[in-house]
Amino acid sequence: MRFKRNKVWVAVDEQGRPVVEKSKVLIKYQLDQEHQYWVHLNSLQPLEGTTPKSEKIPAAAHRPVSGTDETGIAPEILNKAIRIHTDGACSGNPGPAGIGVVLQYRQHRKEISRYIGEATNNIAEMEAIRAGLQSVKNRNLPVIVFTDSKYALGVLVKGWKVKENPSLIRHIKALIAKFQKLRIVKIKGHAGHPENERADQLAVEAVKSGKKKMDA
Repeated sequence: MRFKRNKVWVAVDEQGRPVVEKSKVLIKYQLDQEHQYWVHLNSLQPLEGTTPKSEKIPAAAHRPVSGTDETGIAPEILNKAIRIHTDGACSGNPGPAGIGVVLQYRQHRKEISRYIGEATNNIAEMEAIRAGLQSVKNRNLPVIVFTDSKYALGVLVKGWKVKENPSLIRHIKALIAKFQKLRIVKIKGHAGHPENERADQLAVEAVKSGKKKMDA
């Protein structure tokens, strides 16, 4: 599309519709550039004499999209994707920490509950995402990562400036780049989503297990 006098690439959902959040859409001037921008939807115009192409900003760069369910993603899309629900837990911040991950693909399911030692809550959230991504063997399949961490979404999707944990975040971004199609979706924590609640339970169990070992 056209933004002011420049041709830009616009992030779209699986139906080819612009991803809109607070009346703004995500654009890039070049597909391979690192920087991305949010601009008002009404400031974009179609290129004269052209129709929108299917080649758009990769799904990993998307913010959550609007929809009819709490994830904003249509059931037919969810059913085709590897779904990874992640959560981290700490007893104190920092303190003994654990991660919980639930992976689903069709009839397959895998759960991860792991103690990671002393860490902050943000590190635990990020380590859960890393563990989930590392568990995916076929990276050509579409992947949707669900997290209730505002921090994780900020540093991985929204382009927040990284002040802490730079090595961990770089490694996760490198992992994300290896997937053909990956989306990170922010969901509300402790809101009754079964898999998110299970990931939280797994993380808490990991913390308790780690603390018992230390006490012993």
